[in-house]
Amino acid sequence: MGEGCGGTGSGHLDVMKVFKDTGALLQGHFLLTSGKHSAQYMQCAQVLQYPWLAAVLGKALADKFTGLEVETVIGPAMGGVLVAHEVGRSLGVKAFFAERQAGKMTLRRGFKLKPGEKVLVVEDVITTGGSVKEVLAMLQTVGAEPVGVGVLVDRSGGQVDFDGLPLRSLLAMEIEVFAPEECPLCAQGIPWVKPGSRGAGPAERGTG
Repeated sequence: MGEGCGGTGSGHLDVMKVFKDTGALLQGHFLLTSGKHSAQYMQCAQVLQYPWLAAVLGKALADKFTGLEVETVIGPAMGGVLVAHEVGRSLGVKAFFAERQAGKMTLRRGFKLKPGEKVLVVEDVITTGGSVKEVLAMLQTVGAEPVGVGVLVDRSGGQVDFDGLPLRSLLAMEIEVFAPEECPLCAQGIPWVKPGSRGAGPAERGTG
């Protein structure tokens, strides 16, 4: 699979092809972490399970911040862990992750930031940008300086603002979402699946 997946050896990265080839763009009926429903879901773990693709995507995202001073890259667990690692590797800086503890995003495992440290926040996918905003709030409490936000896939439709920080992505997608009471998939009686890393995970199912 290392050959020809997204044209990674050609110097041109077709990100959508990479996601499709790895089965990361899922079709079905999904309950999102926002509480809304969708007929599509982007499961970046399906791409990042291939280290050579994770490295290529990380470098491509890091290249979007060339010239920006970055001392540390941070991603929210779980989605941002591998993204932060690969972007940090490409930039030649530290990379670590933030975790929720008692419902609040925090640094654990001995990770520390000093006041004024310039931090790039990265994530696999954003829709509402909630996890990234939690990380930014955490950075504020420790006095670190966020310099930008990088994501593999931006599903926000341009509706998310991170206090004016530059937001750069490898792929922008507008995936239609529905309030549960307005979901046409629920109206058809199609059971939903809750994907992702929060809650009960991909095994959780239900009906609208």
